[in-house]
Amino acid sequence: MLTAFWEALFEVKKVLGESLCLAFDTSNYTTSAAVFDGSEFAVSSKRLPVEKGKLGLRQNDALFHHIKNLPDVLSKLELKEQRLYAIGASAAPREAKDSYMPCFLAGHSFGLSMSSVINIPYYSFSHQQGHIAAAAWNSGYPELMDTEFLAWHISGGTTELLRVEPSGTAFRCAAVGGTSDLAAGQLIDRIGLMLGLQFPCGSHLDMLSLESQSDAYFTIRAEGLFFSLSGMENKISFLYKNGMSPPDIARYTLLSISRAVSSITANAKKLYGELPILFSGGVSSASLLRTENPDGIFCSPDFSTDNALGTAILTFREAVY
Repeated sequence: MLTAFWEALFEVKKVLGESLCLAFDTSNYTTSAAVFDGSEFAVSSKRLPVEKGKLGLRQNDALFHHIKNLPDVLSKLELKEQRLYAIGASAAPREAKDSYMPCFLAGHSFGLSMSSVINIPYYSFSHQQGHIAAAAWNSGYPELMDTEFLAWHISGGTTELLRVEPSGTAFRCAAVGGTSDLAAGQLIDRIGLMLGLQFPCGSHLDMLSLESQSDAYFTIRAEGLFFSLSGMENKISFLYKNGMSPPDIARYTLLSISRAVSSITANAKKLYGELPILFSGGVSSASLLRTENPDGIFCSPDFSTDNALGTAILTFREAVY
């Protein structure tokens, strides 16, 4: 059931009519724009090109591709006949003051410039906040954004267990657990490239893992709510060099990560009680992660990956509250 806050937003929507909130997210590997009106949404995205065999892009190259992609991504939303009420963007990876990546300047600058020309409000959020908002909305639990809950953000650059609490119309995230070295997505991409898969490797590794029935996995050592993946990378390289098949390697990788996350989640429940646990970020679309964490709240795989929907939702909440 929607909270009173969300019911109030829908009442505001009736007053605004067809007004839309527009938002941008220009992450490491996806240019995305989205519109949201309180209930309906549309998303337009384009992946950044990564040369085969390469492990990602340099930030200056990513920024160039975002600037090149933004007009095309925006045109696909067909906004010429629409009235925009506010614009938002993800301006940094996290909410912390020292959180910065140049690629986010593309969406931030584009959105800020548009708001100045059209003379409508502009709001900025973190990429992490956007991931969580998109996952909460698409999973069917938008009311989470008005309560305290736990959230995993598991992606190419981040593997964090977050304590999320309401803050105004948005929420604040505090890392209480996660990896102490490699992010899960980094490990997946490194193993994927070792197997000859195309970067980013998550979906390809996931499909390959379905060809294996192996139950072998690496037991990851944890301290409290934190764990390390560096030893696992060495172990997988050893197994591959000694003849383990690519499907078995893929399943070994994903099963090991999934069971580590499940173990940390169980420890978190002992500390924080039965708070809901939301999964967000590209790695949370992995089949084994969902199977090994049956009590978690998951959105569809399409909205686990980088997209601007969550930022559009947060922009709407900020604009009409």
